[in-house]
Amino acid sequence: MAVNDAIYELRMKAKITQEEFAHIFHVSRQAVQKWENGTATPELSKLIEISKYFDISLDEMILQRSDRLMEALDYNAIKPHYATLDDRRFYPAFLEVEYRQSTEEGLDIEAYRDLFEAVARLPKNAFKKKLGDVLFEIVASAKHKEGYPYKEPSDLQSIRLLRKKCDIPLPVDRKTLKDKILGAWLGRIAGCMLGKTVEGIKLDELIPFLKETGNYPMHRYILKKDITDEICAKYRFPFKGRHYADEIDGMPADDDTNYMVLYQLLIDHYGRDFTPYDVSAFWLEAQKLNAYCTAERFAYINFVNGFEPPQTALYQNPYREMIGAQIRGDYFGYINPGDPEKAAEMAWRDASISHIKNGIYGEMYVSAMIAAAASTNHIEAIIERGMAEIPATSRLYEAICWLLNLYRSGVSQKDCFEQIHQKYDDRLRYHWLHTISNAVIVTASLLYGKGDYAKSICMAVEAGFDTDCNGATVGSILGMANGSACIPSIWTQPFRDILHTSVYTLSTVNISERAALTLSHIPTNP
Repeated sequence: MAVNDAIYELRMKAKITQEEFAHIFHVSRQAVQKWENGTATPELSKLIEISKYFDISLDEMILQRSDRLMEALDYNAIKPHYATLDDRRFYPAFLEVEYRQSTEEGLDIEAYRDLFEAVARLPKNAFKKKLGDVLFEIVASAKHKEGYPYKEPSDLQSIRLLRKKCDIPLPVDRKTLKDKILGAWLGRIAGCMLGKTVEGIKLDELIPFLKETGNYPMHRYILKKDITDEICAKYRFPFKGRHYADEIDGMPADDDTNYMVLYQLLIDHYGRDFTPYDVSAFWLEAQKLNAYCTAERFAYINFVNGFEPPQTALYQNPYREMIGAQIRGDYFGYINPGDPEKAAEMAWRDASISHIKNGIYGEMYVSAMIAAAASTNHIEAIIERGMAEIPATSRLYEAICWLLNLYRSGVSQKDCFEQIHQKYDDRLRYHWLHTISNAVIVTASLLYGKGDYAKSICMAVEAGFDTDCNGATVGSILGMANGSACIPSIWTQPFRDILHTSVYTLSTVNISERAALTLSHIPTNP
């Protein structure tokens, strides 16, 4: 903006005539007219008078730059653009999950239910952020409801005091261990791939789709040739752009398989005595934020902001009991064959950076089952050994007991899974992602699959909920229990021994090499 335009705008905003402007600054109306049309420019003394009168700087008037404006931008206008901020970085976007999570933990916050619902409906802006902070303070200071029936500590010592010990002997045959570990790697990857294609689909579409494509009961990968334009138009689920086993050049990167490689590097770097803080520091070095999901992403942001474990699991983390930790503990089971307690301890050190209570127990349960599977392929023994590492006073333990009772009382596979879906609703984000609902599906698939690899992973994926996570966990346990020979080649051929990751230093690895390297992290006498 030129000086003439600046003078004209100042006069117009002040709503004064050229004559009045001339009178104020002791010049003729013609002079003002020339200043405004650009045929003349005020002398410096007049410019100073004008700037003082209108309370603007000479910089703003002559150079179109304002120190005061810059100061306002520095201190008042600089803020996140909340409207376009990714929900996964914005705690108040998950207030409905937070409310459900807090009440199931037994926190006495029912009086604030309407407030949680009202704030959840607000547009994403600074006010919602402030109100979200207030609601978090309510959660953080809430007391437990009187008569809450569960005892669910998050510290390791207290967890161990609430276990029901299981004395099933777990001898390890070193001669078969190499093949078992390879089976665990392959089993996890194949199970993950089976579920990855339909991750996020709801059961009301998954079953009709499988039937329509001749894959029900599920018995094979979903292939690209199954996906026609008619299929895409018929279903809400976005089948286009997914990964299909007949199109991949190795296993695509996935958080469920990233952690196998990531924690192998963790043990290389810190050894078997790594601490929770070591894990948090390693996360920041090893992968970008978008490689982490749900509770892990909120914890990662907390790491960056200076929080340390276990506070990183608690501060504005609505996913603190979700499935994220349950998918991370496989490697600790691999390197502690026959020692579920040690596997569960390592799992606790990992899970406690991002999860609490049942979120932690889920990882301990899975890690312990895998460690037990190195010694036995008896499914109920594997499950019982996993249960022995978590509090018998927890919701997770209660849910697994409920499932075991169904199975042992002769309830059919069909009726069992129907009851699971009556108890947990995959249309709710809370149930779809929660540790407990998904651990129940894993357990049921192991029991009703009766050790058959293909049947079991297909059952886990066909049940819906977090399909890739559950397929991967079931595959990992059975691969360890029965070795690589239990996995038909149709499940492993698409990978060609290649695993892609989002880990900075190992973007692509050979599966067989990673499995062989696992042996170096196992004590000489497991």
